[in-house]
Amino acid sequence: MKIICDWENCCEDGKFKAPLERDNSKKFRLLCLNHIREFNKSWNYFENMNENEIQNFIKSDLVWHKSTKSFGSSDNFFSILWNNALDDNLNIFTNSSFKKYKKSNFSEKDKDAFRVLDLDCSTKWEDIQKKFKSLVKKYHPDKNKGSKKYEDKLKKITLAYSQLRSSIEKK
Repeated sequence: MKIICDWENCCEDGKFKAPLERDNSKKFRLLCLNHIREFNKSWNYFENMNENEIQNFIKSDLVWHKSTKSFGSSDNFFSILWNNALDDNLNIFTNSSFKKYKKSNFSEKDKDAFRVLDLDCSTKWEDIQKKFKSLVKKYHPDKNKGSKKYEDKLKKITLAYSQLRSSIEKK
């Protein structure tokens, strides 16, 4: 079946997609080669936008239109997450019976990171990497239909792994 060009009074094959709306790539019409060229000459994505809106769009496009914070800011997402993600909810480190726990040369943040990854402090680096990879596969948002709960869990796991990696590299 032959698809005819959507241009008025044209009987050529319509092989090329031309958008009907600026922000909707699913709605389009099919045009022949000559008419798609004519359409492209007159198409202006930024039509009816002022200079400021265009600049904001271009700036936002650099980060896929997601809001970001600078790494140096005090309200940086990763800084806030790290400070709150590994709270000592069980009071293990503040408890007076802390001496019962195995002493090691790991910091409290390192021990919290081991707990987040559900590992022992004596775990070897290769096993930490394997555990991290398996947890990333398990909690990745693409595997869990974009669930915010799993996304937050994955962020904690990633931060814990980063903490251990930086600590182990120092030793």
